[in-house]
Amino acid sequence: MSSVFVVNSGSSSLKYQLIDLKTGESRLSGLIERIGEPDSFIADHSEGMSVVLAKLGEVDDLVAVGHRVVHGGSEFDGPTLITDEVEREIDALSRLAPLHNPANLLGIRAAKKALPQVPHVAVFDTAFHQSMAPAAYTYAIDKDIAREYKVRRYGFHGTSHKYVSEQAAAMLGKPLGAVRSIILHLGNGASITAVDGGKSVDTSMGLTPLQGLVMGTRSGDIDPAVLVHLNRAAGMSVSELDTLLNKQSGLLGLTGMGDMRDVQDAAINGNEEAELALQVWRHRIRHYIGAYFAQLGGLDALVFTAGIGENNALLRRRALAGLSHLGIEIDNDRNELSSRAARVISPAGARVTVMVIPTNEELEIAHQVESLVL
Repeated sequence: MSSVFVVNSGSSSLKYQLIDLKTGESRLSGLIERIGEPDSFIADHSEGMSVVLAKLGEVDDLVAVGHRVVHGGSEFDGPTLITDEVEREIDALSRLAPLHNPANLLGIRAAKKALPQVPHVAVFDTAFHQSMAPAAYTYAIDKDIAREYKVRRYGFHGTSHKYVSEQAAAMLGKPLGAVRSIILHLGNGASITAVDGGKSVDTSMGLTPLQGLVMGTRSGDIDPAVLVHLNRAAGMSVSELDTLLNKQSGLLGLTGMGDMRDVQDAAINGNEEAELALQVWRHRIRHYIGAYFAQLGGLDALVFTAGIGENNALLRRRALAGLSHLGIEIDNDRNELSSRAARVISPAGARVTVMVIPTNEELEIAHQVESLVL
């Protein structure tokens, strides 16, 4: 037996799992929150890691620690052994992910101090999307400014998109290299990716996780001139605009509710703002499905994953209604079936296989760590 300890560190939290590489099962999992906050008994991430290790106990078969890191820029396209130089590069990339990379580094440093006897590996959310062609990741702005400030599309949720696209190929019984798929990672944060032969060819998130689909509190796609207009007309500062787009927009901005379950309940009860929000959410998804269908030149599988994608039959049906001309259809009985298992929800014989596949980013991180160190 051998196991990988997977760490996902936030600014005030430590989420962890111990993954058995032979079975793929989680032997231990947990979350420590409110680290460093005034009413917390845990002062910092080092103390938090000590608490985690006390729960973990002696693990004789631990082969490595895998760390989720949000932004790897264009420097990292796969799992990477964490050296002092890699830590410096992750830190330098904090200007692209100021809320995430510094927090990820706190977890890395605490875990390396607590577990110095095993290798530590970074797995980047952006890495899977490094296979995109320049035409897909290049923004049409001044090339010198873009180069100096690393402005381009990077994409996120890559660990989830990679795992789910590989599971989809396995369910189809086809080689990964022969499958064209569209993956809808729909949760409070949401993204959609076109995958051709196991490689990301386009994705909805951009320089940051703000671009793309309508999310819980993020706007998704918006005309950049809106920001210029609000600066001039409303006197909003850069900080205020950043807060508006990331924390006060999306479903929350449209309805006053940031949780899709609340929005859906309100819409069912006749709330017109909530119904409009669902229509906007749906419209954006269909926009990307059509675009990615064209980019892929056809489609073998369309897959729902993450919290909304895995659990909300009504929104799955609404998102795909009227797409039968593309070969995309849902069987209502299959779609309504309550299950936590990966499953097909399209009719038998449909041109495009529509699936629901629960994501497992921790397992994917463990497998990527295994591929590097074993």
